Amino acid sequence: MLGVIASVILGGVMCIAGGSKVAMGKRWPVEAESLGAPKAIAPIVPWIEIALGALLFVQIKPEVVGALSLALLVTFTLLIVRQLQKGLRPVCACFGSWSSKPLSGKHVARNAGFIALALITIFA
Repeated sequence: MLGVIASVILGGVMCIAGGSKVAMGKRWPVEAESLGAPKAIAPIVPWIEIALGALLFVQIKPEVVGALSLALLVTFTLLIVRQLQKGLRPVCACFGSWSSKPLSGKHVARNAGFIALALITIFA
């Protein structure tokens, strides 16, 4: 049961994150590049988040989708850590326009919580 709860929560978060990026329109790829995301990948990231989130939310192969979500979350977290190590603090657009604060350790901690949800989804 814990795995289902974690999966549904993570699925909702990912759908909101992806949807808020889509709502940014052409601003999202620009923000993503400032975070260190490759230019070619940035436009599809929101759609990947929405797809993974929807699959988690409706419980289709949650262990597999949880593992894919984990890989995505770890990648996002590494991008954030890399920017912080470089002394750069671009605006976090992780949740589209709702995320207007510069990157900080709080973003890493938040992502650690999401990573924990993904791990619970996979192993519970």
